[in-house]
Amino acid sequence: MRLSILIAIVLCLISAGIYSIAANNKKEVEAVTVPKQLFVATDGDDGNEGTKEKPLRTIQAAVDLASAGTTVYIRKGTYSDGFDVTNSGTKEAPLVIRNYENEDVVISGKEQTMDEDAALVNVDSKRYITIQGLTLQDLTTDSPDYAVMGISVSGNSSYINIIQNHIHQIRNTADEGNAHGIAVYGTGKMEQIRVMDNMVEELTLGASEAVVLNGNIDGFAVTGNTVRHNNNIGIDLIGYEGVAEDSEADYVRNGTVQGNVVHDNSSYGNPAYGEDYSAGGIYVDGAKNIKIKGNTVFRNDLGIEATSEHKGQYAENILITENKVYENNYTGISIGGYDEERGGTKNSSITYNVLYQNDTKDLYGGQLLLQHDIRDNDISHNVFTSSKTGLFISNYFLTNYNTTMNRNVYDKDTENSWVWKQQEYNDFGSYQQATGQEEDSAYLEVHYMDASSKDFTLKVGTTAQAVID
Repeated sequence: MRLSILIAIVLCLISAGIYSIAANNKKEVEAVTVPKQLFVATDGDDGNEGTKEKPLRTIQAAVDLASAGTTVYIRKGTYSDGFDVTNSGTKEAPLVIRNYENEDVVISGKEQTMDEDAALVNVDSKRYITIQGLTLQDLTTDSPDYAVMGISVSGNSSYINIIQNHIHQIRNTADEGNAHGIAVYGTGKMEQIRVMDNMVEELTLGASEAVVLNGNIDGFAVTGNTVRHNNNIGIDLIGYEGVAEDSEADYVRNGTVQGNVVHDNSSYGNPAYGEDYSAGGIYVDGAKNIKIKGNTVFRNDLGIEATSEHKGQYAENILITENKVYENNYTGISIGGYDEERGGTKNSSITYNVLYQNDTKDLYGGQLLLQHDIRDNDISHNVFTSSKTGLFISNYFLTNYNTTMNRNVYDKDTENSWVWKQQEYNDFGSYQQATGQEEDSAYLEVHYMDASSKDFTLKVGTTAQAVID
């Protein structure tokens, strides 16, 4: 009996010891996996530990120390040093570089000199990185040989988040210069790029774009951004420019451009373009399988454009839907190449958009511009209100194949016209009969909720609403 009790006591002690060891090991594991934090402040020192109480001085010093699972917090102030991301995160432990608790963090390039392309933030062939809450500004060159950028992502970088940054005053003042606010160049294969809720404005771009994704990029989202007051294209998705190492995959694909506000982007007066109104608010140039949805696009040169600038290539499977496109200088929505040496647009849809009083410069681009080499596209369930030119559709090319148009509403005015395959029609019936299109479309007075405040919702119960629905 005593022996049994003794054995039981010993077993209990052993079990307690094992539990204690396991518990201690668990605590050690938890301590190891707690996300690491590094702090940077203008009054810090790069010899410090990088804690909140003893911050580092330069962002680059913190980024060099940061590994997977680290968040680099930057305290308020202006920093003259940009940074290169030196390590990757992982899916379970991403690497985050951001402002601390919504403090105002400015990275200025005002003091930088350069003898090559330069970016205030550079991410090259890294994975699972987030750049968030930074203001990037004042990077300028007058050299046609160098490009300047707010944020540059290149190589085979993947799972990159660019969130809630403010990028402005990035300038290349050379006549043939190049600059970008956010530039993502897939020289290797990239996946899952997210550009969300950024403000990109007041850039001097030369021949380049405010926000660009170019090359071998498979999977992306450009959402909730404001892109405005730039002297060239707002948002650009590009293929076939020779960027990617794999020429067969040298195009952006499988993504969404949604909920952006894109306005007042114009190439007029840009030395690279002279007096041409050629800057698209949102431009698909040779990209494929893209949804452009729910954007507000106004006072650009072209509102939304989808084509390819390379002969024999196409913007393909592009869905342009539920966008408000108004008061753009040349046209509202454009598909097809601007001349016969360009590519075109195929297997795409333009649906449920409002195109309101575009062509404000009387350039006869109308509300919808159909250009060279368009094939098997559907244009339906849209509402068109003309500008003072009265022109709804501008199609001065014969290379218009299997385009279907139906259930559109044209806002009736005293003088309106449609141009289809180089023929102009001044009344809706003649246009319908000659083209064999628009059987269920309507030409009537449209009643918006409040067009003066840009509320283009159709009033309930109107004929226009019935046609669209």
